Amino acid sequence: MAEDLPEIDPAMATALGWPKSKYAWIERERRWLCRALPTDRIFRSEAFTDLYVENTQLRLRKAVPADGGPPMLRLGRKADVSPSVRLLTSIYLSPEEFRLLSSLPGKVLRKTRHYLGKVDGADVSVDVFEGALSGLIMAEAEFGDPDAMARYPMPDFARREVTTDIRYTGGRLVTDGLPNDDL
Repeated sequence: MAEDLPEIDPAMATALGWPKSKYAWIERERRWLCRALPTDRIFRSEAFTDLYVENTQLRLRKAVPADGGPPMLRLGRKADVSPSVRLLTSIYLSPEEFRLLSSLPGKVLRKTRHYLGKVDGADVSVDVFEGALSGLIMAEAEFGDPDAMARYPMPDFARREVTTDIRYTGGRLVTDGLPNDDL
């Protein structure tokens, strides 16, 4: 059972596919649409290519550091507990494993993630999307506990919070495209 996930009912974790909590962690995040990329705050960037595997909760990710370092290759699985809380697990892959899994059917999303570091006590990054989602700039902040998440102010470079709007999750953006009411 999921006894190590204190704010998540163990039965819910099991129903979402995590019968053993030691293989999962809780991600708590809030998301905002942004007016522009706060370039003066960036300390690191990575180009992401995500394959959302068809009819699953799986995402295959290739993250290439802008500084030219080696890519990070991983297979992740997510399940939403609420709009701002999800269970996650990841497996880091060799290039051969990544190549094999990249042939799975699914949809690809491309973006560049810019890391800003700590902003008002939370780790903040800003994603600049490409392709059909070009023009979308979205910030996210990750939190260690629910109280910090609830207290967190909207960043000064953001224009609207979209945490509870499921249209702005990666899986929905890649399948449904950009909502008509933004940009």
